Amino acid sequence: MVVAAFVAPYLLEATSRFVLSAAGVPGVRLAVITTEPADRLSPALREALVGHWQIADALDPEQIVDAVRGLSAQFGPVERLIGALEQLQVPLAQARAVLGIKGMSKRVATNVRDKSQMKEVLTAAGVPCARHQLIRHTAEALAFRDLVGYPMVAKPPDGAGAKATFRLDNDADFESWLVAARQDQEEVWLLEEFLTGREHTFDSVTLGGETIWASISDYRPPPLEVLRTPWVQWTVLLPRDVSGPEYAGIRTAGPAALRALGVTDAFSHMEWFERPDGSVAISEVGARPPGAQLASMIGFSYDFDFYATWAELMLKGTFQPRERQYASGTAYLRGMGHGQVRAVHGIDRLQQQLGHLVVDSRLPQPGQPASTSYEGEGFITVRHPDTAVVQEALDTIISTARVELVESQ
Repeated sequence: MVVAAFVAPYLLEATSRFVLSAAGVPGVRLAVITTEPADRLSPALREALVGHWQIADALDPEQIVDAVRGLSAQFGPVERLIGALEQLQVPLAQARAVLGIKGMSKRVATNVRDKSQMKEVLTAAGVPCARHQLIRHTAEALAFRDLVGYPMVAKPPDGAGAKATFRLDNDADFESWLVAARQDQEEVWLLEEFLTGREHTFDSVTLGGETIWASISDYRPPPLEVLRTPWVQWTVLLPRDVSGPEYAGIRTAGPAALRALGVTDAFSHMEWFERPDGSVAISEVGARPPGAQLASMIGFSYDFDFYATWAELMLKGTFQPRERQYASGTAYLRGMGHGQVRAVHGIDRLQQQLGHLVVDSRLPQPGQPASTSYEGEGFITVRHPDTAVVQEALDTIISTARVELVESQ
């Protein structure tokens, strides 16, 4: 039996699903390291786990090391140390190095976590990505603006999921961002040229340094545009057939990027642009599973349990490549304004038209607080063997469903 520890700062719904799947891997005894007290664990987790260790800060490698040593004293040496969040990858690597546990090194974890270092590595390897500049002083920001011009993107070097990311279209945007950036003299920012074109993902499995399987999806519209227009209802589409010429560039550039970054054994989530001229530019790389329902959609498209498959890859280093059986997609339901959900319109009509296609959903509920995430107040996921059917269904959902928000009393 392999003793393993899963680090999860908070046991929210999505994270708990990863933990439960890892606990179900045959031949594995799993404990969890978390900030949550034991009495907050769900009955399913309490039954599935062999151990629990509470720490104050799940991103502190020293606390992770102490927790692993405590668990090892109870259950035998911990041989695997894993976590699903991007923010955890460097602390996990640091803890593994101290404990002598095999897994991704700190160098590689930093390559995929520090977005400035990532792009320096990719550029040196000849992998196409956005021009960029790490900004510590106003003069550096001004020089990069004069070199690249507008629009630009400003983000923290260790950002994830388009959070704290801003598009700067003109001098007014630039000056506003500069004022905010100067508030903390210790904070470092990353400026990038704004990539144009269609944005996609490249989600892949790498074993022994070789990319052995990959899934591609399409964002409509790109996430940064979603952030700029908080009311827009957006979609992610996984076409059934991704063998066409429009994806040829990423089939070469994606594995090349992972090799350059040093990723050898991992599930990776990559975001990339297909420029107007057809060329490819890598935007982000994370050595972790995707968010925003993409994990579930991949499972629906390939007809397997993504969470269990990820767990087996991380804990046993095994993966069986599969063929895409379906197209799938998710429409994200978002309201305009703030406060809370008052009503959701159009759902009955959608149920009548598209109910046979729906494989997953979380509908906004009256009284629910307005979301602070770009994922919105809810979602609907559909699946069908024909990509055109899925795309038409997604368009129907976002044009029919309307989330009504009202200011809280």
